[in-house]
Amino acid sequence: MEGASRVVGARAGGFVFAVLGLPVALLGGVYALAVLYAGTLLSLTVLGLPLVAAGLYGARALGGPQRWLVARLLGEVVEPPAPLPGGGGVLARVRTGLTDPVGWRGLLHLGLRLPVGVLTFAVAVPLPLGGAWLVAFPLVALALPAGERPQWWLTGAGLLLGLGVLAVLPAAFRVTLRLNRYLARQLLGPAGTQHRVRQLERARSALLAGAADDLRRLERDLHDGTQAELVAIAITLSLAEDALGSGAGAGRDGVDPERLRALLGRARRQTDSAVTGLRRLTRGIHPVALDQGLAAALPALTAAAPVPVTTTVELPERPDPAVERAVYFCAAELLTNLAKHSGADRAEVLLRSRAGKVRLSVRDNGRGGAQALAGGGLAGLGERLAAVDGTLRVDSPRGGPTTVTAELPATL
Repeated sequence: MEGASRVVGARAGGFVFAVLGLPVALLGGVYALAVLYAGTLLSLTVLGLPLVAAGLYGARALGGPQRWLVARLLGEVVEPPAPLPGGGGVLARVRTGLTDPVGWRGLLHLGLRLPVGVLTFAVAVPLPLGGAWLVAFPLVALALPAGERPQWWLTGAGLLLGLGVLAVLPAAFRVTLRLNRYLARQLLGPAGTQHRVRQLERARSALLAGAADDLRRLERDLHDGTQAELVAIAITLSLAEDALGSGAGAGRDGVDPERLRALLGRARRQTDSAVTGLRRLTRGIHPVALDQGLAAALPALTAAAPVPVTTTVELPERPDPAVERAVYFCAAELLTNLAKHSGADRAEVLLRSRAGKVRLSVRDNGRGGAQALAGGGLAGLGERLAAVDGTLRVDSPRGGPTTVTAELPATL
């Protein structure tokens, strides 16, 4: 029920975008044409370049409402570009405007949105009405007097044409909306270098935050776990030392052998527990299984999963160590999330390397509905993968199945 309402909401948003987007596209197209026409016409005068620069500033500013419209009605969130540097005189501002790639891409978006907006409106309103009229035309023809009715073949052709138009329109409408999303994504966001810088900044922040969390966890585990166990061992050994030197016991030399044996047994168990804890900590820092590569480490990891997992590994060559580590911990976290939240009783893990890319896919038959929400585990995992130029894609419709795919470069 929730999925159906979401689909209806998306279609309603697309229809509203098609209707409201037409006047926006017309105004934007006229603006783009006017800037280009006036700039070309006055290119040989002193007013030409300042006019074009002002037009590019305006195109950049008009990108804000366009991004808002696409985000609210089509669900395509486009990151705003970085603001232009301020200061300087008139010549500096003109030069900045003319060399601003965001302004030129915004002007191109306004120009392309004109035909795309008209096409989207035509697919959303006139063509459905025309198709419905053609389908209903035979009934209208029957209501006409006998001498005014069109020939039967003309009525039948109109009916078939109307049915064909109505059958094709849903797919055509989806294509036009997808084209609008694509234009907004490619032309209204930051320039390529700016986008890359922001990605690297977010990846660096996520990496630093993850490293800080790991250090705090390691410190906490050492303080609350291993250190406490070592203190307990020291206390037990002190008690054993007191038992040896107390002189109050049942043995011939004044030592109680049973008490001493119990204390030494306790010390041995505590030592084993401390060693186990240290091994667990070292596995969190660098899994020993990765010494043999992902091809050996991943099956061992999935074998310990709480649900049956089918594992397929196709790695002709070993990736870089940093990539192996990222893939290993990504698989471990996805399997942990799967066991906690999905309700699945089986899963599949596929690891494949092709064309310089390593792709990890984890699929389960659980209840679905997983989302990479801000602040959530999947979003955090995606940010950590971004530190090694990786991406995370989640496909999890309500009712399942869920497929989470991580893709990373094999070499950094």
